[in-house]
Amino acid sequence: MSAQTAQLALVTGTPALTHRDRAVLRAVQAGRVRLSGGSALVVDGLFLADPFAAPRLADAGLIADADGAVALTDSGRALLAA
Repeated sequence: MSAQTAQLALVTGTPALTHRDRAVLRAVQAGRVRLSGGSALVVDGLFLADPFAAPRLADAGLIADADGAVALTDSGRALLAA
């Protein structure tokens, strides 16, 4: 288990990223995600149905707010590359 996955497990209580989390991270990587209302993720103009995704991934250090857009952190990029 990588350090990033272990960090996510501590925050989320799950042993690894879910398929949804990986899809969100890939969408962030592609520049298709922005924040609305401080913590709601909007992907391709539609609100993400998981209201806890943004805080969960941000608390795990995988995404960060970049002036309304969402960007991967170094840890997020490393997790997707693994």
